Amino acid sequence: MVCILYNMGVYAQTTLQYHLKKGAIFKIKQDAEQIITQELDGAAHEITNHIDGVLEFKVLGELENGYEVALTFKDLNLKMTSSIQGELMNVRAKEVNENDVQSKVFNTILNNPVKMVLARTGNILKVQGGDSLVSKMARASGLEDEFSINMMKKSLENEFGSVALSNSYKQLTYIYPDRKVSVNDKWENVYNGKLKTTNEWTLKSIVDGKATINGKAAVLMDVEDANTIMKLKGTQTTTITADTDTGFVTYMLIEGISTGVSTMTQMGGQEIPTTITSKITYQLIK
Repeated sequence: MVCILYNMGVYAQTTLQYHLKKGAIFKIKQDAEQIITQELDGAAHEITNHIDGVLEFKVLGELENGYEVALTFKDLNLKMTSSIQGELMNVRAKEVNENDVQSKVFNTILNNPVKMVLARTGNILKVQGGDSLVSKMARASGLEDEFSINMMKKSLENEFGSVALSNSYKQLTYIYPDRKVSVNDKWENVYNGKLKTTNEWTLKSIVDGKATINGKAAVLMDVEDANTIMKLKGTQTTTITADTDTGFVTYMLIEGISTGVSTMTQMGGQEIPTTITSKITYQLIK
């Protein structure tokens, strides 16, 4: 009986990881909404950021430590609104407006692939081409003096540089353990960057070639730019459905809430209570 139970336990274990073939293409639709609420003397200011687009992952080849993959933005739309000032930004990257600098800058991001090395666990080990992409975006702005171009580069690097892209898309790819697991087993990993999350994952089920994985995370947010500093703590939950044949996510929902303070240079460093709620979905499309 002991031997039978032992063998059943071994059989029930599985290796969750990426199994990719050269030339395979995966298109992911991303939809993200972030609401930033700041309160000052009983009054609230709400900023809503909405981003949606389509990402293409093309497998270039297999490496000893994983896969070489090309990441290409096929579509990107950004909208920012303020409860006080109204619409602050509305850019559709495919629709170039020659009189709109932001339109020209974000159009450049489309169909300019960056290369990444993707471990079989989904960890992004290396990104190449993000800094070149940032340079192209800055040049597309039409600015002529090098100082202004370099200032724009510094700003864009925070979102589209190689390090930033690596940190951003780990939340989509880095979901697997480095060992065999059974249903209800747990494992942990950490994402770093402006948003640091310590994740605990649980394999909930494997049915008909689909793995369901749930995650919960502690979040630390430390964002600093020329005018604003944000320091927040919070929690995040993730629900994932993934294809066990390829390892690629077919659906992912991430929801989070963080609270803390922000300080603004123009307000003399006064601390403002701040809450950020977010909801992000990724869905595999054909």
